[in-house]
Amino acid sequence: QVQLVESGGGLVQAGGSLRLSCAASRSIYSFTAMAWYRQAPGKQRELVALISRSGSTDYGDSVKGRFTISRDNAVNTINMQMSSLKPEDTAVYYCNGKNVSMVDRRVYDYWGQGTQVTVSS
Repeated sequence: QVQLVESGGGLVQAGGSLRLSCAASRSIYSFTAMAWYRQAPGKQRELVALISRSGSTDYGDSVKGRFTISRDNAVNTINMQMSSLKPEDTAVYYCNGKNVSMVDRRVYDYWGQGTQVTVSS
């Protein structure tokens, strides 16, 4: 069973920085891609950042230029450096691992338990 464990959330003032980490129970190369999502109260879960097996990255429009996703293969961990944080970044952040079936192209998602990020104004 795949486990994804997030860490690094907390309370920070607007303009500050936080670094989130996600430790996987298996090689991160076993995933087609890994990502960070977030969900604010009353809102849908949204993609924040994604890194593919090849290392290519993609970001949600609201975080481009402020957040950076990276990976540490040696310890099966992905990280996300968040800078210039805004109150609207307040949400529960979830680590996600994706596998795409080679048979039917179905996407299988694995989720961490989430970590709270709160940005005060």
